[in-house]
Amino acid sequence: MVENPGPSLATRALALVVLLVAAYVLLRIVVGLVAGLVWIVLLVVAVFGVLWAWRTLRR
Repeated sequence: MVENPGPSLATRALALVVLLVAAYVLLRIVVGLVAGLVWIVLLVVAVFGVLWAWRTLRR
């Protein structure tokens, strides 16, 4: 019976590089989305702060 030797070292190295690149790209996308959400939340808080301050000073 002949066993399948499996992927070569070069194939395994290439697979590792592909996984690392994919992980890096996905991490950048997730960080970008989170940063975008943080900016939106900060913008909403700033608008409510300005409105609150405006109403408070007009009383």
